[in-house]
Amino acid sequence: MQLRTEKVKLNSRQVKRIYFEAFPKKERMPFPMMVAMSKLWNTQFLSFYDGDTLCGFVYLAKSRQVVFVMFFAVDQSLRSKGYGSTILQELRQRFPDKKIIITIEPCDEGACDLALRKRRKAFYLRNGYRETGYRIRLSGVTQEIIIANGAFSKGQFRLFFAAYSNGTMWPRIWKQSSTLGGEEAC
Repeated sequence: MQLRTEKVKLNSRQVKRIYFEAFPKKERMPFPMMVAMSKLWNTQFLSFYDGDTLCGFVYLAKSRQVVFVMFFAVDQSLRSKGYGSTILQELRQRFPDKKIIITIEPCDEGACDLALRKRRKAFYLRNGYRETGYRIRLSGVTQEIIIANGAFSKGQFRLFFAAYSNGTMWPRIWKQSSTLGGEEAC
C-alpha cells in the first residue's frame, strides 16, 4: 500500500474532524496553533491519502536525534485496514536514524477503557515499538512512553522538550513502578 502525503492546512476540515474524534479535549492543542507550528523547521503536520481518500494524519516534532509523534490518528471508518501500520512504516522510512517516540494512555487496571488501551498498545508493539518503562505527564495527562529505532533516554527526551520549547517545557518523566495503579480517572 502506497500512501500520498500532504501538509495539513488550516482549512483541512477532514483532518480536523478526525483529530476531534480521536483525542479528548483535555489532550488536544488548538488546531490553528498546530498548523502554524508546522511551518517551523522542527514540526510537521502531515495527512495521508490513499488516492483521494484521507486515511489519517501525524503531528510530530523533531530534533537531530528524536522524533516525537504528538498526535497520530486514522479515520475511524478505515481502522483495522492496514493504514495505521503503513503510516508508521512511512515514519520509520522518513526518519531511519532517529528515535521515534510516541506516548499512549497507560494500560492501568481500573481504566474505564482498558480494553481499547490494550488494543492500541498491542498495535504499536506489533509495528516495532517497544515499551520503555517510563511515563510522562503533559498538560495534566499521564502517558506511557514507547519507542522505535533505539533505546529510550530520559535525559535526551527532557533536552528535546527544552530545545523544542525554547526552555519553557520541562515535563515530568519517571520510571513507572509496577505498583502504580489506575492513576487517571475516566
